[in-house]
Amino acid sequence: MNPQMEIGTDEKALRINLDSAKYGTFAEIGAGQEVARRFFRVGGAAGTIAKTMSAYDMTFSDAIYGQADRYVSRVRLQTMLDHEYDLLIERLDRKFGAEKTFFVFADTIAARSFKERNESHGWLGVRFQSQPRGQPSQIIIHVRLLDEANVDQQEALGIIGLNLLYGAFYCRPPEKLISSLQENLPSGRIEVDMIKFSGPLFQNVDNRL
Repeated sequence: MNPQMEIGTDEKALRINLDSAKYGTFAEIGAGQEVARRFFRVGGAAGTIAKTMSAYDMTFSDAIYGQADRYVSRVRLQTMLDHEYDLLIERLDRKFGAEKTFFVFADTIAARSFKERNESHGWLGVRFQSQPRGQPSQIIIHVRLLDEANVDQQEALGIIGLNLLYGAFYCRPPEKLISSLQENLPSGRIEVDMIKFSGPLFQNVDNRL
């Protein structure tokens, strides 16, 4: 990887880690825990990460999020965001709610398999407060992973997931966030073909555009 691009992603992760107001959960399934890993590697993650998890086994996933017809789907991602956000508020609001803005990042991914050349795609989302104890806003994207190797797909996913979270926190208006999603990613590695904004921060966004 180009060292200059690596500096950009690390700087984004470090800025979030050093932002004492941001605190949340990472739930990643299907392509490692590449987004959370980027926060651990730059240091200071204890100030940002309340929990990371990856329920790979379907039995564990069903026990946590309920049964699903499709595990890599928008419906499954929404269930993950709902469950993890409710749990975060239930367990930490009394302790940190007056000073923190809580968030949940989640993804469910079908990355390149060792056994077959399956379609590589996935759903990523973030639900986040813009002020302490405020109503959350949400952004969901669907991506197609274009790299041939699984390890390269994981790397690209880590970058775009970080960009999504960084954009949710610091990139306004939505047009700026959209244009930032593929920063530090060479063209031809990942394609974003759907994005959905919802919640109080995005009341005036026309998702049809």
